[in-house]
Amino acid sequence: MVIWQKLFGLSLFVLVGSCGADKQGTISEGADTIAQPHIYENKREETMSSLEQNLIHEGLVNIQQLDSTILVDLRYSTNNNFVGVDVYGDFDKAFLQAEPAHMLAKANAYLQETHPDYTLYIFDATRPRRVQQILWDTLDYPDAEKTKYVADPQEGSIHNYGAAVDLTIAGPDGKPLDMGTDFDYFGVLAYPVREEALLAAGQLTQEQVANRQLLREVMTKAGFTPITSEWWHFNAMSRAEADKRYGIVE
Repeated sequence: MVIWQKLFGLSLFVLVGSCGADKQGTISEGADTIAQPHIYENKREETMSSLEQNLIHEGLVNIQQLDSTILVDLRYSTNNNFVGVDVYGDFDKAFLQAEPAHMLAKANAYLQETHPDYTLYIFDATRPRRVQQILWDTLDYPDAEKTKYVADPQEGSIHNYGAAVDLTIAGPDGKPLDMGTDFDYFGVLAYPVREEALLAAGQLTQEQVANRQLLREVMTKAGFTPITSEWWHFNAMSRAEADKRYGIVE
């Protein structure tokens, strides 16, 4: 089945059914639910998904080809996300435009200069606009609140241009470090701008804040910009710059 046919069916399922996830974030990442991160494997084109082939033909880069030590757990290619279903189908790779991909490889190199046993661990990268629409339709918040967490697909997310990435850091055991919340937690506890107050109130620990600071340090050193409401999200450039340089991935 062509992946976008599958997505169409899934979007109908999402709109009429329950997503099965906590409104405050994704399904809990317990010991028995953590997916094995994807390790880079060079495949022949005929074994690739149609989306992967399209991204390659449009000049986007599989970031694990630049740095095979980077881990990928594409959460929207699993049911462990706030939608509660797999919206990527047979696509499980992390792609970015060439410049952001090289920036990310630099960030991982900066990380490993001071923490040789650590590596970046990616949750999402280039996200087609059709998938953005599913996320937008599924999030049960007023539109004014939705934009804090999911960009309006009509305007386009920087993810849709291939110039944003959602990620964390994995420790020596290959598991994500403790950041205080899971990926796609929709609440104040995930806000970088509130970390000092949350630490003072005992809602975040010093270790959790230090882990977030380390992630921001290496990402900003490589040229990425964090946002105020999600510790995991980083932009390689503004939406206006991405719009001038790249087309939206549909």
